[in-house]
Amino acid sequence: MTQQIDPETFAHLVDLASFEFEPEQADYLRQQLNNQLKAIQELTSIPLDDSVPISLHGVPYPVEISQPLRQDVPAVFADRDALTAQMPQFEDGYVIVPDIPHQTLE
Repeated sequence: MTQQIDPETFAHLVDLASFEFEPEQADYLRQQLNNQLKAIQELTSIPLDDSVPISLHGVPYPVEISQPLRQDVPAVFADRDALTAQMPQFEDGYVIVPDIPHQTLE
């Protein structure tokens, strides 16, 4: 299995993501993505024994040695003014964000 991203597919993905690249940048990025695909394909070709359990992290963490999950406790930030002073636009208690241009996908 030798799947690669061809220039046409890459150009389509760049267009969908609304990116703009110089031709040299696009070629370099496509080459790097293809290198990543090649590495993944090499890893999937490694035969594994059926007795090896599938895990989510690649390293099994049995319950006996896993740290317990921490409680999710909401807390008020100590210095709200210092935090909001870093925001480009903040009005009436709200962070103002610019509109994100988008297009309707067909």
